[in-house]
Amino acid sequence: MDTRRLHLLLELSRLGSMREVAETHQLTTSTVSQQIAALAKETGAQLVEPVGRRVRLTPAGRRLADHAVTILAAVDAARLDLDPHAEPAGTLRVGGFATGIRVSLLPVVAELARTHARVDVVISEYEPVEAFALLADDELDLALTYDYNLAPASPGAALEAVPLWSTPWGLGVPAPAADGTPADVADYANSTWIVNSRNTADEDAVRTLASLAGFTPRIAHQIDSLDLVEDLITAGYGVGLLPAGRPTRSEVTVLPLADPKVVLTAYAVTRRGRSTWAPLRLVLDRLTAGRRDLPPAT
Repeated sequence: MDTRRLHLLLELSRLGSMREVAETHQLTTSTVSQQIAALAKETGAQLVEPVGRRVRLTPAGRRLADHAVTILAAVDAARLDLDPHAEPAGTLRVGGFATGIRVSLLPVVAELARTHARVDVVISEYEPVEAFALLADDELDLALTYDYNLAPASPGAALEAVPLWSTPWGLGVPAPAADGTPADVADYANSTWIVNSRNTADEDAVRTLASLAGFTPRIAHQIDSLDLVEDLITAGYGVGLLPAGRPTRSEVTVLPLADPKVVLTAYAVTRRGRSTWAPLRLVLDRLTAGRRDLPPAT
């Protein structure tokens, strides 16, 4: 079975059209169609069926696409593992959220600058959904992502995630407030709520909290910067989730949440089968060696 054809079938399952697969791989649509037809002949199963002017995977095609994830990951692992004892060298592309980069990655990068000068780490800031897509497209080697216990992420079968650390979040409200006393979320049913502008996870967490308290939150502001969230809270424009261990200005109080708690967990995410590549393995080993509960920095 030709792994290149398997890869095209997997891309077809992901992108949904042969034209998009062809454009992604700089092929003609006819070539993609011929390769899928050849794969169907190899397997003895019908893999696609027409739907109007487009095609879709048959049940057999979907099953083979699921197998393709594991097969292609194994092929990648075999290629990357040809010399597992080689000195780590190369450029490692890392993308992630700001706190994860600051807390988990930068200490590792500083160490590697002293101990493994041939490993070059290139860092970009992305929210989890952006990072998952870039990993799937092989635009990143490693992503630092997060989710909340009330809004778990779904990176997909082609990716694997390892938890690094967890930290509780609370409700940021204007001071003065009963600092240390768990917030009664229902008390803020008439408040305006502030959520993240680039990731829906904390909005999902807010909506879950509100639903359990018996109301629908009025979400008006979408802000990526935690400092700017504090500015809006201070100015009386709303309330929002903030890390419980993060120092805040005196005009903002972060009330703990007790029922349910909101916990953020950070992850190191890679494409399945890629973690044996020496530079990536080196960084992953150091990241996971420091797994712990840790309040994030600002």
